[in-house]
Amino acid sequence: MSNELFDIPAYFERIGYTGDGEVSIETLKGLHTAHVMNVPFENIDGFNKKPISLDLDDLFEKIVTNKRGGYCFEMNGLFSFLLETLGFRVSNLFARVWHNGFEQSGKTHQVLLVEIDGDSWLCDVGFGGNGPLSPIRLEEGLAQEHFGRSHRIIVDPSYGYVLQYKIKDEFQPVYAFTEEKCYPSDYTIANYFTSTHSSCLFTQSLVCTKPTKDGRITLFDSQLKIVANELETVTELGLEEEIREALQSYFGLSETLRNTIP
Repeated sequence: MSNELFDIPAYFERIGYTGDGEVSIETLKGLHTAHVMNVPFENIDGFNKKPISLDLDDLFEKIVTNKRGGYCFEMNGLFSFLLETLGFRVSNLFARVWHNGFEQSGKTHQVLLVEIDGDSWLCDVGFGGNGPLSPIRLEEGLAQEHFGRSHRIIVDPSYGYVLQYKIKDEFQPVYAFTEEKCYPSDYTIANYFTSTHSSCLFTQSLVCTKPTKDGRITLFDSQLKIVANELETVTELGLEEEIREALQSYFGLSETLRNTIP
């Protein structure tokens, strides 16, 4: 897909963005938040043992045309192309997700770094956990709050930049990344491992999640968790039809699952 053929208005409509496409921090924030709030993080294809294509035409068809979601390589890959088409300066990077320490985790998460007027901003519309709802300025130690959620970036001598998320009164690590340049082949290899290896979460469990202004809605296997204003409601879904209904009602997904309840 070329920049000329990329359907920007259709993308804007999919994510519910009504602003303009001017290269500015205001546009970047608007696009980022609209994408995260309206397109769910989901691994239905990987869970159902379907190949995950990173081809731009396939990503556009899946996320925009078919109104699906995706995981990091899909969501950030397509978002990166949108930003580049609009004229933003984008670097595609790798992150190492925290799993009881960074040494337990390989670099299997794609993030973006966008430069505007000499400032760098971390963008990530495809994390699915405590990731940013809006771009995070790459300034060490600066706490940045969006919708009541607070993030900051610190620098670690071994792992580079570390994104942290504030839980109660303590900042905890989310993932670490460096500015080492990455290429499409790097993501192809990581995507294959993440979407096929038996040890990876996304081949073992069904995950679908989306933040809201006051919390988050998450479907994990057959458990539906709704957090709103720090109040948590958990519902066990016992039937395949209940899972399908939850995917449709809460996430706008109508994709039929071959394998549902573990």
